[in-house]
Amino acid sequence: MLARDWYYTQRRQVGLDTAVASIYDVSEDSDVRSRQALTMLGVKPGWRIADIGCGNGVLATEAALMGAEVDAIDISPAMIGLAEIYARDRKAKIRTQPAGLLSFAYQPNSYDLIVSEFTLHHLPDFWKAVALSRIFNALKPGANFYLRDMVFVSMPDGVDRDVEGWADFSIKNHDFERESVMTHMRDEYSTFGWVMERMLTETGFTMVAADYHAPLHGTYLLRKPKPDEQI
Repeated sequence: MLARDWYYTQRRQVGLDTAVASIYDVSEDSDVRSRQALTMLGVKPGWRIADIGCGNGVLATEAALMGAEVDAIDISPAMIGLAEIYARDRKAKIRTQPAGLLSFAYQPNSYDLIVSEFTLHHLPDFWKAVALSRIFNALKPGANFYLRDMVFVSMPDGVDRDVEGWADFSIKNHDFERESVMTHMRDEYSTFGWVMERMLTETGFTMVAADYHAPLHGTYLLRKPKPDEQI
């Protein structure tokens, strides 16, 4: 087999070192919000769940406390360290894996649920599709994929308006500095909602729900069809 020296290197992206990880504080209600999302997704004891881009491990830990077997996956060793500390403090058992969307290890058809929040935008669109295909293959037939990410709701001719609106919203509501918003636009890979939806369905997912909220946020609930449901 040829060496895949053309494969995208996720570690070129920001967010890998301890200094960056240290700014990821756990907000007071993040555990509550994670538990609400997991309850909505119907998590049951014994489920196998992957949280890809787990960050500080709040959702992964809450899933484990609900009785799931959880793989907490993040490309950043510093984030993995935070997740392990958070889970240990909550007396929850998680498995951690220092890997990304393009490199996480999995057995085909093995997960009851995969979650990825605000991670996919680190990849260019070609590699987003590759990552989505890997997620699709990792899920059991009939299982769900819950995706949240930063996507544009508008068409290309509305970009100027949307970026400025997102900058204003983020500065006023999340205490972001304008430069961090501009860095995202220059150096990361948020795409359009209609592009995201096409990638998801072309990968093979059934779109259960798509919700666009705030200036640049999208939430998707996808399902991997069972063999007798595929066209």
